[in-house]
Amino acid sequence: MESVGIVKTEYFNLDKTLTLESGKTLQGVKIAYETYGKLNEKGDNAILICHALTGDAHAAGKNNENDKKPGWWDTMIGPNKAFDTNKFFVICSNVLGGCKGTTGPSSINPETGKEYGHSFPVITVEDMVKAQYELINHLGVKKLTAVGGSMGGMQAIEWSIRYPELVKSVIIIAAAARLSAQGIAFNAVGRNAILFDPNFNNGDYYDKKHPEVGLSIARMIGHITYLSEKSMHKKFGRNFKDKPIFDFGVDFEVESYLDYQGRIFVDRFDANSYLYITKAVDYYDPISKYGSLENAFSNTNAKFLVISFTTDWLFSTAQAKEIVNSLIKIDKNVSFIEIESPCGHDAFLLEFDKQTRIIKAFLT
Repeated sequence: MESVGIVKTEYFNLDKTLTLESGKTLQGVKIAYETYGKLNEKGDNAILICHALTGDAHAAGKNNENDKKPGWWDTMIGPNKAFDTNKFFVICSNVLGGCKGTTGPSSINPETGKEYGHSFPVITVEDMVKAQYELINHLGVKKLTAVGGSMGGMQAIEWSIRYPELVKSVIIIAAAARLSAQGIAFNAVGRNAILFDPNFNNGDYYDKKHPEVGLSIARMIGHITYLSEKSMHKKFGRNFKDKPIFDFGVDFEVESYLDYQGRIFVDRFDANSYLYITKAVDYYDPISKYGSLENAFSNTNAKFLVISFTTDWLFSTAQAKEIVNSLIKIDKNVSFIEIESPCGHDAFLLEFDKQTRIIKAFLT
C-alpha cells in the first residue's frame, strides 16, 4: 500500500501555564507532533491518534529516506488505509511526560537550566489530554475522531468525557476504562526495577551512567504482558538457543528474545518517562472519579467503536465489554467486536488487515 512518504516531526509551544490534575503547574510546555493528510475547510475531518505507553508522535511514513522502519502504525495510516489520509487529517502527538520531543522529565527545566528528573510533577492521562487539546485548538480542528490502542484508548475515552463538543466519534482498541490490580502490579514491579537500579540516583542520572539494567528489566516485564501464552508457545516453546549451558545466563530462546527487547529499549526510551507514564496509566479511573462509567459518559454525543482481542489478558474483552455495556445503558451509539487473534495485547499493532476492514466501515 502507498505510504504517506517523508514526514517532518513538528513542535508546538504552549504560551500559557498548564495546570495539572495534581494542582501543580508547568510552564513552557512543548509538544512534538506529526500530521498526515489535510484539514478541510470546516475543520471536521480530523482524526487524533493517541499512542500507547512507549509510543511517540511518529506514527506513519519516514522522517528521512534513510529510516530503516516507518512510523509505529504505518500499516494503518496512509492513502486508502484504515485512517485514509486522502479523506482525513490525521494527527499524532507525543504525550506529556514522554521523551520523544514533548516536555517530560528529561526536558530542561527553565527555572534551573537542568533536566527536570524527579522534580518533574506527576502527571495523569487527563493531563496528557489537556496538553493535546491545546495542540488541537492550535491546528484549527473543530471536530475530531479520537482513536487509541492500550493507553491510547484511555486517552480516547478521556477525550470523549472532557471535550464532548469536539469529539464526534471514538475508537477504543485493546483498552480499558481503568487498569486491573494485576496490571498495576506489573507496572509496580517494572518501576521498582528502575528505582532500585544503582545508577538511578533519584532520577538525576542524565550526565552520568543511566539505569539501563533497571529499564531493561522493566521492558522485559512489560513485554511479557503484551504477548499471549499461545503466541509465546508458538514462537519459542521450550526451545534452547543452542543446548543447556547449566548456569544462570540466557539459555532458552524466550530468554534471548526478552533480553534483546530490553537491550534495544534502553537506546530509545528514558527511565524517568517510563516511571511517570506507567503511573499515569495506574491512576486513570473515570469510574471512581465520576461514580460510574455511565456518569462519566453522560455528556458525550459521540459514536463509539470498541475492539478487543481474544488472547489479550492485559486489557481483556471483559474490560472492553464494561465500556460497551455502560454506553448501552445510557443509550449511546456503540459498536463492539472481539477479534480472534493469537497475538495477545500486541494484536492492535499486528492485526492491521482485520482492523482496517472494521474501522473503514465505522468511519464510513
